[in-house]
Amino acid sequence: MHSLSDSILEAFSLLFSGNAELWQIIGISFQISTTAILIAAIPAILIGFILAYTDFPGRRLLISIFNTLLAVPAVVVGLSLYIVLSRQGPLGEWHLLFTQTAMVLGQITLSFPILVAMSHSAFQSAEIRAWDTARTLSSNALRAFLIMLREVRFGLLGALLAAYGRIIAEVGASMMLGGNILHYTRNIPTAIALETSKGEFAQGIALGIILLLMSFLLTTVLHYLQGRGMLAHAR
Repeated sequence: MHSLSDSILEAFSLLFSGNAELWQIIGISFQISTTAILIAAIPAILIGFILAYTDFPGRRLLISIFNTLLAVPAVVVGLSLYIVLSRQGPLGEWHLLFTQTAMVLGQITLSFPILVAMSHSAFQSAEIRAWDTARTLSSNALRAFLIMLREVRFGLLGALLAAYGRIIAEVGASMMLGGNILHYTRNIPTAIALETSKGEFAQGIALGIILLLMSFLLTTVLHYLQGRGMLAHAR
């Protein structure tokens, strides 16, 4: 049995030797999470904008619902979609369970409330006069909306980074919806869980290093954007 130091050395060897299986797992993980964010971003930001600048019956209830969904565990989301997509479920005929599409749906569901809540906060952080000014300067609502996007761009980028960091590291929904199938649905978190359960730590450590580096990068960029956003508001 390898010692911890041996496993760490082997992990770095796997990373720098270009191990095909390891980098395929990493590629699948980033592909699925990036697809989920790209699909969820636009509708979530639109909802955040509507909640920030319009008043309608049920608005406060919707805000409360999205804020509540932030705390829903990934495994609960996975279980809910598993029931819906299973053979006995309402969408069972689509045969989506244990596919990358099911994993994308799970990650969209997880990222959506984060994107809505954080984009809503970003739009609210801008002065209400900014929206009035944008509407005055623009000939149509779409152009005014694009002006507001530029006004709160740092907050929105922060929302995207926070949501991305959340979904790429979650294991519960990915395991239940993807089935951890090698070369198809095995991503970084599910591979770490599998290798650790088998007592094979080298690949798990290597993938953990990738997640740590990505987390550090996202956190650094997020702090930078927050700093830029505060400077922009101070001017």
